[in-house]
Amino acid sequence: MASSRLPPTALTLKQFLRRQQVLQLYRKILKAIRQVPNETDRHYLRDWAREDFKRNKSATDEDTIRMMITQGNLQLEELERTLKLAKS
Repeated sequence: MASSRLPPTALTLKQFLRRQQVLQLYRKILKAIRQVPNETDRHYLRDWAREDFKRNKSATDEDTIRMMITQGNLQLEELERTLKLAKS
């Protein structure tokens, strides 16, 4: 029996790509939060984002992860629109 060279916890290509999507979303959210002018609000939003991502870290169902990414993108768009309105 041929043994695999990959460690038993190696991600599939699909999992790897989904992980990259999640990390990219996380970075975009944190970048948008840095633009919040009020320091108290900025800290609250940063803590909220961190806790939300930590809470869902163990999710493995593909449909659930896809739904959470979609919701995260919608929340990011809302935050960006709000920031844009606040600047004008």
